[in-house]
Amino acid sequence: VRLQVQNVEKPLYRGTFHCFQSIIKQESAFGLYKGIGSPMMGLTFINALVFGVQGNTLRALGEDTPLNQFVAGSAAGAIQCIICCPMELAKTRMQLQGTGEYKLKTKNYKNSLDCLIKIYRKEGLRGINRGMVSTFIRETPSFGFYFLTYDCMTRYLGCEAEDSYVIPKLLFSGGMSGIVSWLSTYPVDVIKSRLQADGVGGVTQYNGILDCVRKSYHEEGWRVFTRGLTSTLLRAFPVNAATFATVTVFLMYMRSENNLRECEPGPVIHQPSSL
Repeated sequence: VRLQVQNVEKPLYRGTFHCFQSIIKQESAFGLYKGIGSPMMGLTFINALVFGVQGNTLRALGEDTPLNQFVAGSAAGAIQCIICCPMELAKTRMQLQGTGEYKLKTKNYKNSLDCLIKIYRKEGLRGINRGMVSTFIRETPSFGFYFLTYDCMTRYLGCEAEDSYVIPKLLFSGGMSGIVSWLSTYPVDVIKSRLQADGVGGVTQYNGILDCVRKSYHEEGWRVFTRGLTSTLLRAFPVNAATFATVTVFLMYMRSENNLRECEPGPVIHQPSSL
C-alpha cells in the first residue's frame, strides 16, 4: 500500500526492501503490523464465504470442468467483496497513518473499527464502500484464476490423499495459485488502493476509476500499475500456500471413510485431486 500510493515527485521508498527497512527504522517493527486488526476481523468470514460459495456453485453447475472452476471461483470472488472492500479500506487508512513517525503526533484512528465508524459518520455507507467497484473488478476474475490454477496444478501434480508428498504439492499449488491470481488483476489493485487512500489528509485527487487511471498513467507512466508488485507476490505465495493446503487437508480428513460414516448419510462423489 505504501509503495502503491506514494508521491512520485517525492518518493519515500525506492522499492520493497527499502520500504521494509525504512518502516522498521522509522516506526519500529510494530509499523509492519499497522492495520492488522482489519484483516483479523474480516479474513475468517471472507475465507468461509469464498470456499463455501465456490464449492456450492461448482456442485450447482454439476460438472467439475476448468470453465466451471473459473465460474465458481469468480462467483465466490464477487460475493466476498461486501466484506473485503470495507476491510481493505480500514487496512489502507491504518497503514498510511503516521507514515515515517515513531510516535504518532496526530492519530486520526485508534484502530480499524474506529476507522470504519468515523468514515461512516462522516461519509455514510458510500464512504465505507469506497473502492467497491474497483474491488469487484479485481476480485471477480482474480478468484476465477485462483481456483482454476489450483485445480489444474493439483491434477497435474497428482495430489492424492495417500501420496506421501501430498502436503508439499498442495503448498506449492496453493502458492502458485496466489501468484497467478494477483498477476491477473494487479493493476486494478493499484487503482483500488489509490482510490481508498484518496482523501487522506483532506486532499481529494480522483473523481473515479477512469480519472484515477488517466491521472496515474499521465503522471507516472505504465510502471505505476506495477507498484508494490514484488512485495505482493512475496506475500501471496506463503499466504495462499497455507490457506489452500489447510482447507484441502481438512476436507480430505472430513471426507475420509471413517468420517463419512459418521457425518454423511448419503453417497459422496470423491474428487481427490481437486477441492
